[in-house]
Amino acid sequence: MTATNTSQINRFEKIPTRVFDSSAAASLSVAQQIADIIRHKASKGETAVLGLATGSTPTAVYDELVRMHREDGLSFANVATFNLDEYFPIDPHALQSYHRFMREYLFDHIDIPKANIHLPDGTLEAEEIAAFCENYEAKIAALGGLDIQILGIGRTGHIGFNEPGSGMRSRTRLIALDRITIRDAASDFFQEENVPRRAITMGVGTIMEAKCLIMMAWGEGKAPIIAKAVEGEVSEIIPATFLQHHHNAQVILDSAAAAELTRTKSPWLVGPCNWDRKLIRKAVVWLCNKVDKPILKLTDEDYNEHGMGELVAEEGPAYDINIRVFNEIQHTITGWPGGKPGVDDTFRPERKGPFPKRVLIFSPHPDDDVISMGGTLLRLADQGHEVHVAYQTSGNIAVFDDAAVRFIDFAVDFSQRFKHNTSEVEQMYQNARNHMANKAAGDPDSADIQAIKGLIRRGEAKAGLRYCGVPDTHAHFLDMPFYETGRVKKKPLSKEDIQIVADLIEKIKPHQIYAAGDLSDPHGTHRVCLDAIYQAIDLLKHQEWMEDCWVWLYRGAWQEWSVDEIEMAVPISPLELKRKRMAIFKHQSQKDSALFPGNDPREFWQRAEDRNRGTAKSYDELGLPEYEAIEAFVRYHF
Repeated sequence: MTATNTSQINRFEKIPTRVFDSSAAASLSVAQQIADIIRHKASKGETAVLGLATGSTPTAVYDELVRMHREDGLSFANVATFNLDEYFPIDPHALQSYHRFMREYLFDHIDIPKANIHLPDGTLEAEEIAAFCENYEAKIAALGGLDIQILGIGRTGHIGFNEPGSGMRSRTRLIALDRITIRDAASDFFQEENVPRRAITMGVGTIMEAKCLIMMAWGEGKAPIIAKAVEGEVSEIIPATFLQHHHNAQVILDSAAAAELTRTKSPWLVGPCNWDRKLIRKAVVWLCNKVDKPILKLTDEDYNEHGMGELVAEEGPAYDINIRVFNEIQHTITGWPGGKPGVDDTFRPERKGPFPKRVLIFSPHPDDDVISMGGTLLRLADQGHEVHVAYQTSGNIAVFDDAAVRFIDFAVDFSQRFKHNTSEVEQMYQNARNHMANKAAGDPDSADIQAIKGLIRRGEAKAGLRYCGVPDTHAHFLDMPFYETGRVKKKPLSKEDIQIVADLIEKIKPHQIYAAGDLSDPHGTHRVCLDAIYQAIDLLKHQEWMEDCWVWLYRGAWQEWSVDEIEMAVPISPLELKRKRMAIFKHQSQKDSALFPGNDPREFWQRAEDRNRGTAKSYDELGLPEYEAIEAFVRYHF
């Protein structure tokens, strides 16, 4: 755990909050609390009544409960469950149904009696819902109430599907979904128009009657709303703030989700600090933003008036601190991401040698390379380095059906035009048209369609690399098995996945590795891909050639490193930004309207440019040189 729960550290927090180094460690803790309740109730011959949640947040908790059942003898024979919510209307067998989610992640793998499982019913007629909801509440009450309720939190601050405006006393009911919630769910339903507009949800009042509440959140994408829920004022606009009134609520976070809490963002405001180099830099950047001044204009008074008098007393005066931090941030800037040969590299983020370097860029999807670090990729290629790009997944589920039909149609016309045998191609075309005509929204593609969509993205990736000056032979398509389900839900990361990554690293023996270090993509593919790279590096780290390998982490389309974290900042000129845009445009199947746009309506190239310009502006506001755009990296030390 990254911090102890002392009253001083938590003094801005209105709900008891625990922060773990990783979501995996946090999930184990939550699973153990649930198991303790089950065992305690069993020892008294009583039923443990669990309130359960769905979504990506609790999946590792359920995995651990299943493991405890199989390996440690944890029985669910004395357990009754009530789920928070369900879309309406929805078939319980639909891919997106929470009935199906709970079966796949928990119920099918434990010994819970089926009669003890309760979920809202998305198949009801509208006139039946009110009576169902009353009965749902009555069943909970008849069992003595919920012993524990597990919660996630949405970007709007909703718990369950209690959207902004839900009252403290609201009960189980049918509710209209907020537009942001609908947009966030678009990836699950393969397009926003497929998302149900309503849901049945436990009310805030129902949730608050549970004897224990645990709200979990993982990833930097949840950090802003967590700060509001934990430290802000209670408001119907953010229903999660109602947990501040509960006598036994707790918030469980990984370090990324805790990034905006005062204890993490500005710990000098909660008590004495150990002023190391990283914290000093973080504090100075924070202070510049607070008082709207560049680094070199900060005064002793600025430090003293904003809770940093201790820093000035230990490390001051302000001028000395300012110069030190200014130089440190200035030294992150380099136009030579692969290192500049023949120069003193003492204060450069990358080594000058060897030159040229072998560079291996890992791209979780077939366009993350150019979206996230296209300007740097262009620089590396232009400056003569041997650049390889490894596409970790096929990205096949992110291609529209009509794009697949268009390419098969081309194959048919091509075969006819050049008098090739067209019968097999024509049959595939007809099968594809029939399959897609009869496929319900959200149904998986056939194996052939998956393969075709994968080839579409593969061709786009190669086109993007050719535009950047990287030959086709340096494009590596790993098609990691965990991804190849044809569905949004993926398989767990396997030894085979890790070995595929390790084999490529060992084959190339790179001097630089670039990897996606962001944890906020909607379905966690980036997280899994990064974990595979970390584990592959762990397998190889004792090999002699790995001593010359540096690993740089970039962020994807969802987040960016903050200036105080950045260790290498690569300036992008107006011309290079235009070239980067053209490289992104080669990914035509993702242009205009991506199948999985996430919660941001902008196209990926727009997000990338706005983010890169925003980073450059942040440097400029600190008093550093003004650039058109900047791509940012943090070094991973293994």
